[in-house]
Amino acid sequence: MIRILSAGKVRDAWLRQGIQEYAKRIQPYEAIELIEVKDEKAPESNSDAENEAVKDIEAERILKQIKDGDYVILLDLAGRPIDSVSLSKKIAAVHTAGKNRIDFVIGGSLGVGRSLQKRADTSWKLSDNTFPHQLCRLIVLEQIYRAFRILNHEPYHK
Repeated sequence: MIRILSAGKVRDAWLRQGIQEYAKRIQPYEAIELIEVKDEKAPESNSDAENEAVKDIEAERILKQIKDGDYVILLDLAGRPIDSVSLSKKIAAVHTAGKNRIDFVIGGSLGVGRSLQKRADTSWKLSDNTFPHQLCRLIVLEQIYRAFRILNHEPYHK
């Protein structure tokens, strides 16, 4: 099973529609679950310490959803880039290792707390560019779909 764990709700209808479309496309290959935890308000007037506290609260909410045996791929600007072929190999390797669930974790608008960084088995940096965390959900789902197409030797745009 693939799970996308994220802080906050997707508010834009066009993003929700895209997320649902890719989740539907993944279903023939693997069960998928989308889990949203409550995000914290983070006014721009927050101090650095207050922002760290927000990230820690969101991290704890996400960590409550993760079981000990889950393989956690954290989306993090401090992670390493993973191309589409490498992602497909990673998914296959995790399944071969006997892990039943792969959790892709996307933090809130401020990023992720230290406890999530410690729990992660792998940290994935999508790009050198910065994307809104809600858009990351769509991008991650598209990449998971692409990975399954690659694993099944099916055509997909390069």
